[in-house]
Amino acid sequence: MALVEFDALTMRYGTEAMRPVLDGVTGRIMPGEFLVVLGRSGSGKSTLLNLLAGLDRPTSGSVRFDGESLFELPDAALTRLRRRRIGIVFQSYNLVPTLTVAENLRLPLGLNGLEERTAVKEWLERVGLSGYEAAWPEQLSGGEQQRVAVARALIHAPELILADEPTGNLDLDNARRVVELLDDLCRAEGRTLVMVTHSREVAGRADRLLTIERGRLVDVAG
Repeated sequence: MALVEFDALTMRYGTEAMRPVLDGVTGRIMPGEFLVVLGRSGSGKSTLLNLLAGLDRPTSGSVRFDGESLFELPDAALTRLRRRRIGIVFQSYNLVPTLTVAENLRLPLGLNGLEERTAVKEWLERVGLSGYEAAWPEQLSGGEQQRVAVARALIHAPELILADEPTGNLDLDNARRVVELLDDLCRAEGRTLVMVTHSREVAGRADRLLTIERGRLVDVAG
């Protein structure tokens, strides 16, 4: 059974006459797979990811998460589902600048009523940042901030990880390190990983590729 199924997703901004950002996209994501969404800038990749996360609502179409229709849920229930079962890694890191590294990692634990115990230290060790608990985001390099963001996305053990061009602001070495980290951690944890990218090199690590052009799904490989 698919973890996520999306059917005829269409997303329009502005008037009906404007070309939709997404135009009738349909697919499924299986548990434990690493799926890469490829496409040029403006093709609709990030819009698809936002819909899969329930951050936006489509003009038409549906998304089912573990058999449950996201857009038929009340807002509070959708927020709980996203908070508990989905982890998101953004291109711009989105760390809270007024919180230390440890406090940023505690956020999803606190929101989900989970005890910290040794989770923060364990996850910082796993992403190669042991001893950084008291550091502020502004004191970290871009690669270090993104590794903190990866730890924050996985620390509460969500089933689905959505990564929106997580290497877009990084140099080549840090980009490779972050992709390898996400891939290795998700496979070790048995998580499902969906990554938006325009990089064919990143796509080489995926179990399956989904290519979008001008809002339409044009190719599924793998």
